[in-house]
Amino acid sequence: MRILYFSRDYTPHDHRFLSALAETEHQTSYLRLEQNVVAYEASPLPEKIKPLAWRGGKSIVHWHDGPSLLRDIRRILQAIRPELVLAGPLQRSALLIALTGYKPLVSMSWGYDLIYDAQRNALWSWMTRYTLSKSSVMIGDCTTIRNLAVEYGMPAERIITFPWGVDLEKYSPKGDSYQASKNQGFFTLLSTRGWEPIYGTKMIAEAFIKAATSRPDIRLVMLGNGSQQAEIKQLFQQAGVINRVSTPGVVNQNGLPQYYHDADLYVSASHSDGSSISLLEAMSSGIPVLVSDIAGNAEWVTSSENGWLFPDGDVDALAQKILRAADLRNDLAQMGVKARKLAEARANWKKNFPKLLTAFELARQAN
Repeated sequence: MRILYFSRDYTPHDHRFLSALAETEHQTSYLRLEQNVVAYEASPLPEKIKPLAWRGGKSIVHWHDGPSLLRDIRRILQAIRPELVLAGPLQRSALLIALTGYKPLVSMSWGYDLIYDAQRNALWSWMTRYTLSKSSVMIGDCTTIRNLAVEYGMPAERIITFPWGVDLEKYSPKGDSYQASKNQGFFTLLSTRGWEPIYGTKMIAEAFIKAATSRPDIRLVMLGNGSQQAEIKQLFQQAGVINRVSTPGVVNQNGLPQYYHDADLYVSASHSDGSSISLLEAMSSGIPVLVSDIAGNAEWVTSSENGWLFPDGDVDALAQKILRAADLRNDLAQMGVKARKLAEARANWKKNFPKLLTAFELARQAN
């Protein structure tokens, strides 16, 4: 089957899906709407994936670009005549396909498109409903996304839900995941999200500063970068804790597992998530997690069992939970074991990916 994969940018999630599609019998072409909008994937496209040249994919897209992009996407569809289009997020790539009327369309929710974008205003709400009304099938990564899609008019029987999942062999416990930091006398926190407001990264910095004033053994590793980088580093500098913070920048997929192995606790203060891949990577690596109490996270984390939840947006509560976790560091190994078991049961990418192929068949039957 000829498939057109149309995404907003080229991210680790896109690389994951395209790599898996490249191993199937399907002929997959790749179309990119924008460039460097979100976390960029450094790995090249899989060899069997055919990139398509068009007006988009070179810079950030603005509203006034819409008409010319729509004309060119019609040209692309006429030229390659895909038997199925897989597109997302809903109000961007999937919307453009919906506006052409091309079917079958499998829309892919990226989480933030339903949790955040759909609720911006009446226009974004309309774009969400319109795209879903033109979608043969929608795929999402958690029950929260499924329920929101139903609220916006997508029939429940045409929604396929599965966590994108992780490579359980790549992200796995390595002996005593806590020994490295214990030997140095440190309690190490790990943040892997982008330094952007939606991910609450500044909150992590503020909570760390509060916790670090009473616990000199606490250290923080913040991967990635983003628009708040200068502001956050200034906070560390002003608080006098910059020497207790490591900021390696963007780390590729090959380097990530070691950071999980060296951490005592994974921390995320994101305000919007479905089934966060970073969260699943941490759990698969056998370390407990401390994350914001939003619906997507609550589907994975049971407080005091495999990690902790804290009220979204509450810096003081996050700082207190960090201190609590540090006090309970002798119990973390067992919590990490439970986190790993849950990942094995629900977050195995190799077992979950075939559900996308099920979505393809459902979409073809619907048309």
